[in-house]
Amino acid sequence: MNKVTNVFYISVIVSILFIIWGVIPDKVLPNGNLETVTNSIQSFIVDRFGWFYLISATLFLIFSLYLIFSKYGGIKLGRPNDKPEYSYITWFAMLFSAGMGIGLVFWGAAEPLSHFHTPPYGEPGTSDAAKTAMQFSFFHWGFHPWAIYATIALALAYFKFRKHSTGLVSGILVPLFGERGKHVWGTLVDFIVVFATVFGVATSLGFGAIQISGGLAFVFGIDQTFLLQLILIIIVTVLYMLSASTGLNKGIKYLSNSNIVLAIALMLFLLFLGPTTFILDFFTTSFGNYIQNLPSMSFRLTPFNEDNTEWVKGWTIFYWAWWIAWAPFVGTFIARVSRGRTIREFVLGVLLVPTIFGALWFSVFGGSAIHLEYFGGKDIISYVNNSGEETALFAVLENFPLGAVMSVIGILLISTFFITSADSATFVLGMQTTGGRLEPPNSVKLVWGIIQSSAAAVLLWQGGLNALQTASIIAAFPFTIIMLLVVLSLLKSFKQEVKEMEQRRKT
Repeated sequence: MNKVTNVFYISVIVSILFIIWGVIPDKVLPNGNLETVTNSIQSFIVDRFGWFYLISATLFLIFSLYLIFSKYGGIKLGRPNDKPEYSYITWFAMLFSAGMGIGLVFWGAAEPLSHFHTPPYGEPGTSDAAKTAMQFSFFHWGFHPWAIYATIALALAYFKFRKHSTGLVSGILVPLFGERGKHVWGTLVDFIVVFATVFGVATSLGFGAIQISGGLAFVFGIDQTFLLQLILIIIVTVLYMLSASTGLNKGIKYLSNSNIVLAIALMLFLLFLGPTTFILDFFTTSFGNYIQNLPSMSFRLTPFNEDNTEWVKGWTIFYWAWWIAWAPFVGTFIARVSRGRTIREFVLGVLLVPTIFGALWFSVFGGSAIHLEYFGGKDIISYVNNSGEETALFAVLENFPLGAVMSVIGILLISTFFITSADSATFVLGMQTTGGRLEPPNSVKLVWGIIQSSAAAVLLWQGGLNALQTASIIAAFPFTIIMLLVVLSLLKSFKQEVKEMEQRRKT
């Protein structure tokens, strides 16, 4: 437990208090329980500042695209002679696994199916609704979230490996506020980072346990009980703590590569056993629609349509807040594995590869689900509505040859994504609460691993995972402001560095 910072002690205490608050019964605090309070705050933020999330997320995308073509693109994230630590395949696998792996498995079939029956506009269940459903699925999981990740990850990598800063988010703001600002605001900024990470990942662990148990219930007929989910959380906790103790170059690296192999295997299985031509046609036309309509979707609000406003709040604005809440965790991890790459190489890799892979993933799984309903006369959505969104993947797979085999691969994939997300999170939390150490002590990672799993288990038992998710998203609001300041700090530092490079060349 050596060299931990004040952020560690503050964050641990607040985390434990939040878990205790989350399990207090409604009868004790009828109007003051965690879910009621967090929902009220979140509703206020979304109602009043939805426009702020939309504009901010789009600004991060514009900033990322600007860096690709700017004179800053050749700056290396590290010393001039530094080489990348990981191959492209391993690098992509690691950033993808940490970024949104388990979410893609959970929502790959469920989200397009939901949009198909409840589209943002137009008649549900039509061919136009199907095209719109896939277009907005690409939008919610495409360039915008990865631009958010790229912005904070680039800043952390640049200041850590090139400017020899601490590797903390607070250290990025020194060019704007100086060292004094770092000490005054640093603890608060780093606490917000840890808060969003702890509860965002704990929520995903809970939902991961729900989907694994749902898959086991669907495939093997095992009763989907809290006891089963608790056993799964305990097993996964032991596995990811073992992985975390082996370090970044063993546990996370090998698991991330395994994730990619399993994900590609599952996707190819369904692509070639399912309606192949339809999927590829659907992918092509949907990706074209996504690119064509990207500007209008990026700023889409509905001030004259109250019914449609609820859709935008429940999907787009929710997602933008969720990605920003996850940005400190994912950004810190991506930064750690990106030393030695140029800014242009980094931004292109982080934006393009995961976006295209994610679009293909939604086309295969969401496209198969829509094909079954539109052409096959299946009513998958009714089953999903009755059994839960976690069953959408398995409900789709059972309609194709080798469906049971694909379902087992799906359960394994969720499990490995589950482990890598938690593994990466303990690593990031260790870094953020030990002053930015690149190899945080196992004792610190163990504490965070236990807190995350305990939060997931206790709130799963109480039905409070949604409250935890909402609490994490509330942290996204102040962090959005921090990220806008990060962009200004980066631009100021880049400008100063280019000026210094030009002076050295002259002399």
